[in-house]
Amino acid sequence: MLVTLVCGPVAAVAADRGLRRPVMAGSAVVAAAAMGAVALSVAGGRPPLALLLGALLVERTATACFEAAARGTVALVAAPREVPRVVAGLEAGDRAALLAGPLLGGVLYQLARPLPFAADALSYAVTALCVRSMRSDLRAASTAATPSPGHAPAAAPVPSPDPAGAPAASPARTAPPHPPGTPAPAPAAPGTPVPGGSAAVPDAGPPERTPTPLGAPASHARDALAGLVLLRSSPRLRLVLVWTTTVNAALAALYFAAIFALQDRGGPVAMGLVLAASGGAGLAGALAAPAVVRRVGGARTLVAVTWLTVLPAAGLTVAGSPWSLGACFGAFCLLLAPATVVVQSTVIADTPHHLQARTGALMATAVVGAGAGSPVVAGMLTTHAGPVATPAVCALALAVLALFTGLRAGRLRSGDRP
Repeated sequence: MLVTLVCGPVAAVAADRGLRRPVMAGSAVVAAAAMGAVALSVAGGRPPLALLLGALLVERTATACFEAAARGTVALVAAPREVPRVVAGLEAGDRAALLAGPLLGGVLYQLARPLPFAADALSYAVTALCVRSMRSDLRAASTAATPSPGHAPAAAPVPSPDPAGAPAASPARTAPPHPPGTPAPAPAAPGTPVPGGSAAVPDAGPPERTPTPLGAPASHARDALAGLVLLRSSPRLRLVLVWTTTVNAALAALYFAAIFALQDRGGPVAMGLVLAASGGAGLAGALAAPAVVRRVGGARTLVAVTWLTVLPAAGLTVAGSPWSLGACFGAFCLLLAPATVVVQSTVIADTPHHLQARTGALMATAVVGAGAGSPVVAGMLTTHAGPVATPAVCALALAVLALFTGLRAGRLRSGDRP
């Protein structure tokens, strides 16, 4: 978690400055090297603990940088109308990996101890090759200056896929050519009129300052805060931030409450059943999400899903068996998939291309920070008020969020529908 909070914003700034593909490919290569080192160490015998911890730290750092840089890729490679479908496909892929990964890892470990780590290293290597083979350079087309804190950025329209829709650049007005055989005249000073009736040469302004070592951190900090400026100026993005943070914090608290409840009701096997049901339901919801959003609409989908999530959260207050817990969590994940497509599509549509990674990193920081306190809250509620307290509080929080989302749903209807 700390690695994500520290490394995410740094990698996001580099990605938005035009280094998205190098950061993604380099991070994948570093992660592959770390997992490869673990595989070789395991194959040679019992690996030292320091090596395992160091490799894990390197792999987590590289993964955090990759995820931060990858935000904004969808906006650069997909047409605006295809964004919900692409987001749903990525969500389905993540769900499928979470569902099949532990099973595959267990099978490979039974065959040979180094195999799971070698397979992980191979997956990172394939990822690096895929990133390098992309035809797009993953650079934002917009070269607009990054807004500084305190100044709201101008709204950036979603670029049209039709090149003919772009405004044509006006022809530059230049001085008349000098006669052949005569020396070229000296450049006109700024502010003086050019012969031939053309406009005066514009003042170039003060010369560009060479960045100093002391000014580089300040410049980087201003760039990192550009996402915060955008969030403060966009009501739709603020709604998405509140919704995502609240739902993820509630879901994390419910998971830990389930772990506490299942300690005497089957232990790891029962929790594996709950996680399998959640993963399968989430995968089904992600596959159906594009059709649901297309038929119902983004705003109505978000409001309806938020209200419906209150039911499984409240159901966890009376769920006693692993099967009932799995059913409640499965319903929760099934419902959340279409809403996830809506909020992610809204962020992509409302964020200028040159701010995609930084805005996503800021939202991820808020979500991770809110989720970090969920285990503590769940533990305190379970200890002092019993196992029913955490689901009840989460159900109440989701009901308040549903009311808030319903009152703000008109903001999602303004502009293009996600």
